[in-house]
Amino acid sequence: MKTDWSQERILVLAPHPDDETLGCGGLMSKAKDAGAEVFVQFMTVGDTADLSPRGFSTAEERFAEIKQVRDHFRWDDWHMALPGDEYHLKLDLVGRMRLAQVIEHESPISISRLRPTVVLTPHHTSYNQDHRAVAEAAHTALRPSNAALRHHPPLVLAYEEAADQWRTEPVGPPTLLVELDEKAVTDKLQAMSAYGSQSHPHPHTRSEETLRALAVLRGMQAGVAFAEGFHVLRQLA
Repeated sequence: MKTDWSQERILVLAPHPDDETLGCGGLMSKAKDAGAEVFVQFMTVGDTADLSPRGFSTAEERFAEIKQVRDHFRWDDWHMALPGDEYHLKLDLVGRMRLAQVIEHESPISISRLRPTVVLTPHHTSYNQDHRAVAEAAHTALRPSNAALRHHPPLVLAYEEAADQWRTEPVGPPTLLVELDEKAVTDKLQAMSAYGSQSHPHPHTRSEETLRALAVLRGMQAGVAFAEGFHVLRQLA
C-alpha cells in the first residue's frame, strides 16, 4: 500500500543539522513535490571539531547551511531546540524527560502544537549518543495513551543513516521502503552538498557515492531504481 504523501503533515526529528537529509532527504523531496507539509525539529548544534583544514566548524556556519537546505527542500518551518556547546554532542547528559517535553509540548513545532500525521526519528541503535538520546526521548513523547487527550501521529518511522550500520546490536532490514525517483535522489545529494561543513569525499558515510549506493540498495530490495528504508514504529491503518 503506497502512502498519499500529498495529505501528510510530516515532522522530522533531527539531532543535528544534516541528519534529516541523510535519513529522509529523498522522502522530504517526494512529499513536498506531492503537496505535503514538512517541518524539521533540530535538537542541537554547536561548534564542532572536524577534518577540515581549520579543524572545526562553527554554529554560525551550521545555521547558514540550515537556511540553504530549508530553501532547497521548501520546508514549511524549522526550529532549533537547544543550541550551543552546552548541549551539542552532550544530549545524553540531558534528562530524557526534558528532551521529551521539547518534542511533545514545548517547541513551536511540537507534536501537540503541530499535530503531525507522520513523525520521523533517528534509529535508537545509532553509535552517536545524541541520536540515541533523541530516539529514546521521541519514544517517550510518542507513547500510547488516550487519543482523545493526546495527539497520536498514525505513522511513526525511524530513519536510517549509512553511518548507523556501525552498531553493537543486530538490527533487521528496514520494514518500510519508500520509492524515490532520480529527482528525489538528486535533491537529497544537493542538500547534503549544501552542508559543506559536513560533506566528505568517498569513502565516507556522508559522501555522495555512499548516499546514492544506499538508495540503489534499498531500491533493489523493492524492485525499483531507488528507495529510502525506514523501520516502522507505529502504523495505524
